[in-house]
Parts: sequence; structure tokens; C-alpha cells
Amino acid sequence: MSKPRVAIFDFACCEGCQLQVVNMEEELLDLIQVVQPVTWREAMTEESDDYDIAIIEGSITRKEDEERLKRVCEPADITVAIGACATMGGVNRIKNRFDLDEIKEYVYGEDADKEHLDTYPTRGAPEVVDVDYQVQGCPMNNEEFGYVVRCLALGKEPVIPDYPVCVECKAQGTVCRYEYGEICLGVVTRAGCGAPCPSGGGWCFGCRGLAPNANVQAARDVMEEYGKTMEDLQERLLLFNTEMEQANVE
Repeated sequence: MSKPRVAIFDFACCEGCQLQVVNMEEELLDLIQVVQPVTWREAMTEESDDYDIAIIEGSITRKEDEERLKRVCEPADITVAIGACATMGGVNRIKNRFDLDEIKEYVYGEDADKEHLDTYPTRGAPEVVDVDYQVQGCPMNNEEFGYVVRCLALGKEPVIPDYPVCVECKAQGTVCRYEYGEICLGVVTRAGCGAPCPSGGGWCFGCRGLAPNANVQAARDVMEEYGKTMEDLQERLLLFNTEMEQANVE
């Protein structure tokens, strides 16, 4: 049985999620025993138009990006979006809250009207093409990435948690950040990362998007118990969940 051929493509992003793949080090050597990378600009010079799995990093911010995304996904049997930028637009999506012409003038100054600097409201890959699987996070969790790729190579369906980060904090015995007077988005954010931010002394930034089964009423109860409001929670959501996601937490 031949190994699935994998191509990795990047769009508007810092390429931190691809760096997470490189950071797998020896585990990466194990991973390429079950898949064959054929296109990966950050790690190899070879390219191929023949691949089974297309892995997409980065958000879509220009018409030409949209056209390229459709083009590179067409040959693939499976499309995987990795990282917050590809899955939901990421931090880049914050610009959608402002007038686009003002944003371009602020960033590019007198060059704002040049064609090659043209941009439109930021979108995630699933808003442009059909995406089969997503590995959320900023950056994504490389262990979860390895798990998803192995499952796809073996023809298995990867299981991604649909419960909030709070569950992982409880399981690890991590003291809730609300006890420190902080607003943590773990009450509504999808788990699967291992809750590194709360366990490391910070609050959850919501980079994995809203949990499908997030208990919004429980979130209201937490806000009330600790003297916070849902408006406080929504304000924090703007970093990674601006525009399309925050409306679901009311």
C-alpha cells in the first residue's frame, strides 16, 4: 500500500504552525513513515501537483489567495486546515471590524492603492473551500497534528474534542484563572490543546474557536459568580473569534 502524498501550502500567516511541524523533530521522522511530503516550501525545494492530502495554513485576505486556495485544493482527496488563521481567519480577521480603505491607508500609506497590495475582508479556508478536517490553535498543537495525519494515513476518523478547555483544566487540577480575578475563555473554547495557557499561569485566549458543546448558560453563571459580565467575555473573544463567532455567546 502506497503512502498518502501530502502537500503543505501557506497563505497569510506567520507560518508558526508549519514551524510546529518542524518542531516535532524525531517524531516527524516517524510521521513520514506513513505519509510522503511532496510539497512543503518551508522544508523542501521539491514540488508536485500530484497529492492526496492538502494541508492549508494561513488566512485568505486577497482575491488571488482565494483563487490559489481553490486551485491547490482541487487535486486533493482530503483538505486539512491547520491553525487559527486557516480555520477561522485568526488574528488577521480583526481588520474586518474596521473600514477596509482606512486599514489599507494606515498599513501601506501612499502605496495603499497599488494593485499588488489590494486586500479584502479576511476569511478562513472553510469559508472558501470544503475543508474536511481542522487542527485548531495559535499555534496548533503538534501532537494533535500528528494524531490527525496518522489517522488519515490509516483511513481512520480522527476524534477532536467538542467540550471546553475547562474540562482539561479540571482534569489536570489547574487552579481556575477566575480565582485570580482574570477572565479566561476556557469556559467556551474547544479543548484538545491540553490547556497549556491556564496551566502555565495565563488565561485561555480562545485560539481554538468556540466549543461546539459550550455551555453558554454555565459561562453566564461563572461571570456572575466572579463579578464579571458576558460583555467582558465577548470583548476577550474579539482576539481570535471576532465577527463570526462572538455572536454565538450572548
